[in-house]
Amino acid sequence: MVVQFSLPLPPSINSQYVTVGNRRVLSREAQAFKRQVKRQLALLQQRDTISEQFLALAHQGYIALFLDFYFETPLRRDLDGGLKITQDSICTSLGINDNRVVDIHLVKRIDPLHPRLEVELEALSDWQFEHDRQVLIK
Repeated sequence: MVVQFSLPLPPSINSQYVTVGNRRVLSREAQAFKRQVKRQLALLQQRDTISEQFLALAHQGYIALFLDFYFETPLRRDLDGGLKITQDSICTSLGINDNRVVDIHLVKRIDPLHPRLEVELEALSDWQFEHDRQVLIK
């Protein structure tokens, strides 16, 4: 099952954290991004774009995440700088542990007039790990 949607661009990695005293915490910009993602995904659930069936499968199976970042310029930002905050925001908003993400695809694109993040989220029911390796569980 696949769900597609658009999000605003996440803040750059250099803008995601600030130092408060001796601690690193999410910046206001990063907190605002996480709230935007939560609101957007709640709306998509209300509209049944993200169905209960999709969520059930995502909770039981695994997740593939396809992210197309549309930046204003080709060289100002790293492609992977927005990955972790986006993955965390999406998974937290949907109540899914992000350790269920087993496949990630990132693409850098350019759209100076409409920077954004295009997301394709796929719930995988048939993902399998290699059978010939012993998995150690702690």
